[in-house]
Parts: sequence; structure tokens; C-alpha cells
Amino acid sequence: MFAPNFNKMTMQIFNKNIELKEFLAPVKTKNSTIGFVPTMGALHAGHLALMRQSLQENDITVVSIFVNPTQFNNPEDLAKYPRTLEADVEKMATLSDKIIIFAPTVEDIYEGETTAKSFEYDGLEHQMEGKFRPGHFDGVGTIVKRLFEIVTPTRAYFGEKDFQQLQIVKKLVEKNHIPVEIIGCPIYREPNGLAMSSRNERLSSTERKEAALIFTILKEAKEKFLTQDPDLIAAWVKNQFKNNPLFELEYFIIADESTLLPITFKEKSKKYRAFIAVFVNSIRLIDTITLN
Repeated sequence: MFAPNFNKMTMQIFNKNIELKEFLAPVKTKNSTIGFVPTMGALHAGHLALMRQSLQENDITVVSIFVNPTQFNNPEDLAKYPRTLEADVEKMATLSDKIIIFAPTVEDIYEGETTAKSFEYDGLEHQMEGKFRPGHFDGVGTIVKRLFEIVTPTRAYFGEKDFQQLQIVKKLVEKNHIPVEIIGCPIYREPNGLAMSSRNERLSSTERKEAALIFTILKEAKEKFLTQDPDLIAAWVKNQFKNNPLFELEYFIIADESTLLPITFKEKSKKYRAFIAVFVNSIRLIDTITLN
């Protein structure tokens, strides 16, 4: 075991949690900070922005690359999820050679028992993604808690595209008294407005172009929110996708940002957000926009 020099550190890749723990142990001093960016790989500019912020705000940055099987309720989605570790490492190297990469196996993370634990998030888990992907947030809670135990970060960075997940993780930390600051970061978008996602890599060039419609509709819904009731806006959104064979709308919901509960009327003192999930052929994409 040795104490790494922050100024002379080169990029390290660990596949076993015990080795990562041994490497990080010497830097966990009273005054040092560890930033953590958990990912499932297939990195894009949004991921890199999270890493860039962590590098600016912490002494050391750890990035995990792990496709977590327990948060997938669709076996085909899990099987087809892009796995591009070599390319991911190259992208991170363009940012800094001081990033610590944790790319464990399923066996290392779950220690032979690949099952999710049960979590309660004060009802946040029953809305949207939780409703349409049973067990999803048990899988998210299981892996995030496990990674926090391994890395013991000072701060952890999550993108706001998965806003419900962001709120879930904050609740997980609160209820389990985990000493980490959760930081939400803005959505990164492709030039046509499509929210950046690892799943975008599965889209054809035509599908990727046409998928810009998702954000276009969200922006129009935001304009309508100034003068129209949520139910009317939801009906309008549904109609926009109804006659387009490329898309299948799974849900569109206007919800309270703090509770994630769908609303039927507006209150001036609260913040609201629109959430959407759409299938482009068999590829599921989500997006969100603040309405205040």
C-alpha cells in the first residue's frame, strides 16, 4: 500500500473493489476530498461534464463503469446495452490522467448473489420509472449504496436527465445516513436537442435525427404550461406521438419536483417538471424539462 501523490498520479484502472479500497485508503485524510461519478459506460459529453466538475471540485475523482443487471427489468435491454470500456478510457484520458477508473465484474460487486435489496424512498419509487419498470429503483439503490460503501466519496455527481433517479439517490443518502453530498448537473444535449444518452448509440442516423421531436414537444409543453391545465397539455402531447409510427409514447407526466406526484393544478409556491419516456422502435429514451 502506498500514498499516491495527487500531482504525479497517472490513470489507474481497478477491477476489484478490495484493490480500489487499498489504493484510496491513504488519501482519505481529514482535508482531502473524493469526487465520484457512477456510470454504466458508453460515455458521452454529458458524462464527461460530470467528471470535469468533479475534477475541479475534488482532490481525486473516481469513475465507475458498471452495467448493473439488477436495475434492468428488460433482459433484451440489458443484453444490448452498449459496452465500450476501451473507448470510454480513451475519452476519460482526454480530460485527465488523474481519473481513477473502477470497472468491476458482476461477481465482484454482488459477491455471487446477483439480487437487489428492497428500498423505500417515501413514495418517490412508485412514480414514472418505478411504475413502468418494476424493481428498477431497488436495483439502483442496491448498486449506488454498494458503490458508495466501496468508494466512500465526499461528493457524487448525477445528471438531471435522470431526475427521478437523482431524487431517489438523495433520499437513499438521507434515509441511510450516508455521508456524501449529491450534486445534480445539467442535461447535455446533442445539437438537435436530443438528450445525450448511452442508448442513443443504438439509434440509426435517421432515428437519431427524428428523435429531436421529443425535446421539441417538451419545449412546447413548457410554453403551454403558462396558460393551460396539465391534463390538456398531456392530451396534446399524446396526440403529437399518436400518428407517428416511429414513436411509442410510454408516459408524459407533469409532476411536483419534490414529491414527483402528478399534478392536476398549479400552485405558485411549488416547482414543477415535465417527464417523458418514449420508445423509438425498441429503444427507450427519457427526458425532462423544468416548467418554472
